[in-house]
Amino acid sequence: MAKANALISERKKIALIAHDNKKGDLLEWVKFNRETLLKHELYATGTTGKILSKELGCQITVFESGPLGGDQQIGSRIAEGFIDFLIFFWDPLEPLPHDPDIKALLRVAAVWNIPVACNRTSADFMVSSPLMAKEYTRMLPDYEAYRQRSKEKQNHFET
Repeated sequence: MAKANALISERKKIALIAHDNKKGDLLEWVKFNRETLLKHELYATGTTGKILSKELGCQITVFESGPLGGDQQIGSRIAEGFIDFLIFFWDPLEPLPHDPDIKALLRVAAVWNIPVACNRTSADFMVSSPLMAKEYTRMLPDYEAYRQRSKEKQNHFET
């Protein structure tokens, strides 16, 4: 499968999400990485976005709460190429009613090959990488064969 590329600029577009039991962890992490994060464009879901905006004193694009569709909104922006990074402090010990949404979000991030951090340590490694301060060419899988297959199936059903 041939590869395509997508350029991630020096100013990254970072989505920040945290489950209720992890909002405190994300807030601490944001405080610790404040200077780095302020160099980038930030997005977040519901309550997390409001808390982080107040803490950072900067504009954050805030979507709906996760259970109300915020996870899906961010997933959509990833698929459209508008979000470069996903930092998602999720709680693996707490089953949530919107678990399918979470799985879908993580799947979309994997499909479009964007960096994902699901805990503080991986987030620390990600933002401390020398790649954070420069442009980066992200490899994208070529999904044209998949798209053609889908069109062929659709044409088969229409005839």
